[in-house]
Amino acid sequence: MSPLPAAPSTTERPDVSVVLPIYNEIESLPALIDAIATTFAATGLCYEIVCADDGSSDGSADLLKTLARDRADLRAILLRRNYGQTAAMAAGFEHACGAAIVSLDADLQNDPSDIPQLLAKLDEGYDLVSGWRKQRQDAALTRLLPSRIANWLIGKVTGVKLHDYGCSLKAYRSELLADMNLYGELHRFLPALAFIEGAKIAEIPVQHHARRFGQSKYGLGRTFRVLMDLLTVWFMKKFLTRPMHVFGSLGLLSFSAGVLLGIYLSALKLMMNQNIGDRPLLILVVVLLLAGVQLFCFGLLGELLMRTYHESQGRPIYRVREVVGGSIKNSEEAGLDRPAEKT
Repeated sequence: MSPLPAAPSTTERPDVSVVLPIYNEIESLPALIDAIATTFAATGLCYEIVCADDGSSDGSADLLKTLARDRADLRAILLRRNYGQTAAMAAGFEHACGAAIVSLDADLQNDPSDIPQLLAKLDEGYDLVSGWRKQRQDAALTRLLPSRIANWLIGKVTGVKLHDYGCSLKAYRSELLADMNLYGELHRFLPALAFIEGAKIAEIPVQHHARRFGQSKYGLGRTFRVLMDLLTVWFMKKFLTRPMHVFGSLGLLSFSAGVLLGIYLSALKLMMNQNIGDRPLLILVVVLLLAGVQLFCFGLLGELLMRTYHESQGRPIYRVREVVGGSIKNSEEAGLDRPAEKT
């Protein structure tokens, strides 16, 4: 296996890293990379392009290796197989060095010329700026309708009201992404995950173009996975640092119901001399009592896991946006966020 191309050598940290998750987009890549370079040439910002190839089978990886050797502004991250868009974006974020990070799809439907306005909005004090494909160029039945339903549902569950969760064109502060880990299909829930971390979020309209090459990698088959990830995000938002609250409440409810029904059956047996051995209600009492105990145990295990998660990684259960006054030492002791260093 040939080694990955080395990152362009520079003594200056890029102002912006543009992260492109790629899967079978060989026709789009040259035009997209040139469009990104043209956009940044007009801004005067120092930038880099980080392309994460997600196991493409159409020659995209070979093209990226060639481009990365010829261009100082491009770095290619080649994954060993197809892991999915979330993994590709996570790899791109991990290898990005910029103070700000912009992500967009590699199919030319997002327009790189919108990047400066996202960065300008980011400079207003926001931590994440999400694009809104206001005039979306996709099929109404198979893409637009499911997307609108998903956006409404995600907004209701997470409390983060955005018009377009599925738009990959987003701008982030690098320190925000350093606090987030991506799994499953969680890339579409990045605003919700950022909200959990206390981020300030904005949304602005961006352009959207019809697909020029190939075919969409998305379909209705991902609906179930998205719903499961939505439940994960909801749980993280509500009970990430206090899982005993949910499991303990359910356990208390189940155990209490079992005790009350058990008292009722005992009264029937002792006071009215009725036979309760063949009643389904007796089985329900046993199930409720056992479920209550098990849910309490799940809550205790969850508490231990959360403590291990936070303490082993040195992750505080809070995020400080700013410390005003005092010394630098006091700011560090207070847990002030600082941009994570990239290796």
